[in-house]
Amino acid sequence: MSARAIFVAFVTILVKEIRRYMRIWPQTLVPPAVTMTLYFVIFGNLIGSRIGSMNGFSYMQFIVPGLIMMSVITNSYSNVVSSFFGMKFQRSVEELLVSPVPNWIILLGFVAGGVSRGLITGFIVTCLSLAFTSLHVHHVLIVLTTVVLTAVLFSLGGFINAMLATKFDDISIVPTFVLTPLTYLGGVFYSIQQLPEFWQKLSLANPILYMINAFRFGILGVSDVNIGVALSMIALFIIVLFSVSLAMLKRGKGIRA
Repeated sequence: MSARAIFVAFVTILVKEIRRYMRIWPQTLVPPAVTMTLYFVIFGNLIGSRIGSMNGFSYMQFIVPGLIMMSVITNSYSNVVSSFFGMKFQRSVEELLVSPVPNWIILLGFVAGGVSRGLITGFIVTCLSLAFTSLHVHHVLIVLTTVVLTAVLFSLGGFINAMLATKFDDISIVPTFVLTPLTYLGGVFYSIQQLPEFWQKLSLANPILYMINAFRFGILGVSDVNIGVALSMIALFIIVLFSVSLAMLKRGKGIRA
């Protein structure tokens, strides 16, 4: 295929993905906004007023970066896993596989769709957070880099989940039993410096901890981990998951008999 044809194929997949979740925006964009608003009210205002400050910031300011990242992680992941599995279920994905479109373009198209939804949701949650506290971005480049890389990573994770899923129940297993526990234990609501030494070391095995802390450093300028290490780990995970996703797509894992 020519470069123009490849570009057209990529844009077509991306536009299809954006239209898919924008068409049902009350189900895709509104629920995360409502959920995060409840977090701001309950944890930030009600509980946060009793906790006081954390790492030199009000509790509300401290948890806002984590809640923004939580929305990005959840929505970038769920967009890809639901969209690609839906195409598998309808057997329409076979049309893509028999077309001359390269596998890596198919993968990039779905990932870009997941990233776009994750970023839009993150932006909405950020705007809502301004009604509860003030945010002064410490490092713009780190904020943008972290949020985009994280959205890419979890879009790839959603793609792998969709490839392996054989029924609709399978696409909810990972978010329920893996993503949710890791996110809550990833330092969204607390600093790991408050934990005993053993639990601090154990927390370092949680990859989401690095993403949330890198983003928090970009917003507030504080972090429980080294930022260089955090960004390097995210990039490494992206390379690994992209390679796995591409290999599975090439073999037709879960698609071809």
